[in-house]
Amino acid sequence: MDVLIVDDQRPFRSIARTVVNLVAGWRVAAEAETGEDAVDAAERVHPKVVLMDINLPGINGVEAARRILASHPGVCVVLLSTYTAADLPADAASCGAATYLNKEDLTPAALRALHCPNR
Repeated sequence: MDVLIVDDQRPFRSIARTVVNLVAGWRVAAEAETGEDAVDAAERVHPKVVLMDINLPGINGVEAARRILASHPGVCVVLLSTYTAADLPADAASCGAATYLNKEDLTPAALRALHCPNR
């Protein structure tokens, strides 16, 4: 399962990479720091799962998710942030992402439990 990690903070990308590598059959295919880079990376590596931070420089994660899913409807986008679910931007629910995870809840078990259409 190829994964694209998108976050503007290098330490979090490192943590996410470690979590992904702990899930059997999953691997990090690419990383991106901005929404625009995420859209480009998705075109290049065709990931099955995108772990997408909401707050990014340039276009935010919600818009990047929308653009990725418009071109690749089978991708499982997981929005990530430190927000509580109640504090998410209003458009997060309509961007097509499969789910939202608080960054603190990103664990191998949470990834294995994802309900994605391509799994």
